[in-house]
Amino acid sequence: MSILYRDILYPIFEELQHDKKTLASCLRVNKIWCEIAVQILWRNPWEHLDYVHDEKKLLLNVIISHLSDEKRTNLNQQFSFITNSHRRPLFNYISFCRHLNLEIIEYTVHSHIKNEEIRNDILKLFINKNAKYTHLYMPSYNDYHLIPGAEHCFSEIKFLKCDGRVNDNNLALLTKVCKSIKELQIYIHKSVNNYGISKLIENQVSLFSIRLVCRYSSDASDDSMFCKTLENSLIKHANTIQYFYICGKLETQILSSFVNLKTLILNGGWFDDYSYLENASLPSLQILDANNINTKSLTNLIKNSGEKLTKLRIYNNNSGFLEVINNNIIIRTLYQHCPNLISLKLFYKEVNVLELEKLLIKCQYLNSLELFFNWNFPQVNFINWDRFFNILVTSSPPSLFKFTFHYPFYKPKLESLKLFFNNWKGRHPMSLIIFTESNLAHEEKLNNLISKYKAKGVIKKFDNNFYNNDDSIESKEKSKRVVEDLKTKAVCIFDGFKKIFN
Repeated sequence: MSILYRDILYPIFEELQHDKKTLASCLRVNKIWCEIAVQILWRNPWEHLDYVHDEKKLLLNVIISHLSDEKRTNLNQQFSFITNSHRRPLFNYISFCRHLNLEIIEYTVHSHIKNEEIRNDILKLFINKNAKYTHLYMPSYNDYHLIPGAEHCFSEIKFLKCDGRVNDNNLALLTKVCKSIKELQIYIHKSVNNYGISKLIENQVSLFSIRLVCRYSSDASDDSMFCKTLENSLIKHANTIQYFYICGKLETQILSSFVNLKTLILNGGWFDDYSYLENASLPSLQILDANNINTKSLTNLIKNSGEKLTKLRIYNNNSGFLEVINNNIIIRTLYQHCPNLISLKLFYKEVNVLELEKLLIKCQYLNSLELFFNWNFPQVNFINWDRFFNILVTSSPPSLFKFTFHYPFYKPKLESLKLFFNNWKGRHPMSLIIFTESNLAHEEKLNNLISKYKAKGVIKKFDNNFYNNDDSIESKEKSKRVVEDLKTKAVCIFDGFKKIFN
């Protein structure tokens, strides 16, 4: 029966795989919960370690605990940061790992130990004939192909993050054994990129997701020939690619070949050449995220590909008069060509109010509106909150109830919020989030006002975020509630199975 209990719990815990705090709280419930939670937590132990130095050291301690008694004792004598070297781990944590992040392993070992022999011993804990991974993060250096079991480890990789300067031998190994990569991230440098990556791409059966990230500024002398070769190698997968991210510009017209593309993320510079977007038609596009793309190229893309767009985020880091005009052009293009918009994020200024009103009237499926206010330039960012809130009340479609406002310099007064809430009565209870550089004035009065309208059913959720603090009391209470909810669900399902089998 305990096996059945595990089978019931496991898919429930899977839903928490990206909520590490809640998942960690499950470790203390009982033995079975602990065993399941540990497996999921250690599937990708590197996930939140990119910039956390002390946590990397703690993780290195756990990894070292898997070494032989002799090696652990020797290390303990050499390095003071190693703790509990005499204790073996409760679990073989490394055996649960499915994400092999060689970048973090190399960096952490080099930062704290700088011993080639120990480095090799640690790598062998991860790369051997008993290990297999679904996700691989490959740096540009070192010969991992020499480690016994490497071919076996990498043979079922589904996700690969690869440096453009990847070692020839490592690339040859990946090209030989990896045939089923679905998601590929390539970090492109301005020179010395490995042209063999194109062969790796061509060898895959069906690529689904591509991220091309440039590691140089837009005005640098880039490796355009490498980029062309790389882009041309994607032609084989034109029908299967559904997610495409590009940081920088494209050198070819490959984008138009992605006829089944559903998500496009463009991260560029305002004055870069994006003419390849102007005639691109992406009939299946549903999600568009555009950062610093010139208005002409962006609006032409939306005109040609906007019919199925449901989620759109536009961020242009330009604060002058030109931005005001561009914003109006962009908003006008949206309500003329994107009738199915559900979620919208964009910059907003007071002079955009009339175009925003038209968008609210015409985009009848809109569910979420997220606006960025430029608080750096208060002289051009005055907001008439009474007028703004009135338009939200009178012109929003019935489906719209989620609002998020980022960094308004002129924050709404309590009276404006009260009027907004009063006029919202009878509609779907709203979710309102305001990110500010400092807390709204009269915080106690604000909390009382929010509580009043929550009780009336006008507000479902309200957050006034100064800093996003995941260690807040609210976050901890949420974790407790999730664990209790999981317990209840597991018991109910388990009782149901007992009735069936009894």
